[in-house]
Amino acid sequence: MAKEDRATLLREYFDHYRLAVANDPSALNQKIPRAAFADMLDRIGDLVLIEARRTASTPGPVRDFLTANTLPGRWSELLPDEFRVFCLALNALKQWTVAESAATDRFILGGNARAELRATAATCLVTGEPLGPDAELHHPLRDGRPPVLLSKAGHARIEGQAAATEDDPRVAAIIAVRAEGNRSWAMLRRGCLDLLGRDVTQSTDKVRASSKTFARKAVERSGMTYDEILAWLEERGL
Repeated sequence: MAKEDRATLLREYFDHYRLAVANDPSALNQKIPRAAFADMLDRIGDLVLIEARRTASTPGPVRDFLTANTLPGRWSELLPDEFRVFCLALNALKQWTVAESAATDRFILGGNARAELRATAATCLVTGEPLGPDAELHHPLRDGRPPVLLSKAGHARIEGQAAATEDDPRVAAIIAVRAEGNRSWAMLRRGCLDLLGRDVTQSTDKVRASSKTFARKAVERSGMTYDEILAWLEERGL
């Protein structure tokens, strides 16, 4: 697509969201519930387990990697090869997902998206303030459409829009706890799962502790249970 055509397309895109936000700010934050892809995710999970079991006992680069990176002491009893390969496969899948997501962002705008978006709009769609150098890319909907540029304040506001529009003091309490610690919804999910004794992977012990603290405060302030908070997160795809 020629640059002039992309510029015209982006102006139409911004005009569309400028009108949409005026009527309903949540138009900038549409997320499909995770349950909509539950069957597909279950099949992917089964495939990763099967491949981890097969690869752990089959000669090849993965088996060679495990041999070259032995576990110290009793760790070999705690982390069997099949589980190690499962973790390695999850990390490979994460890297693949990140790369594929980045490729979808380049599908329409190529590799110069930020500059072309900045040339289209000078002010934030949410706050109306000028877009500074710290403007953030935000996807209204992850279906292949390009992101829009929002100010940091606008981005923070719109990320909580789906929850903030609900007339529920329990939700408002959780949002307040999140804002106080500048934490993510993913940390709340992992913290709830951890405190319920369910399997959850945390990047570091510090992140684990912070996630659990977030979850405890959310329960204390909102009066909701861990399961209720998880159901709320699931319903909104957070």
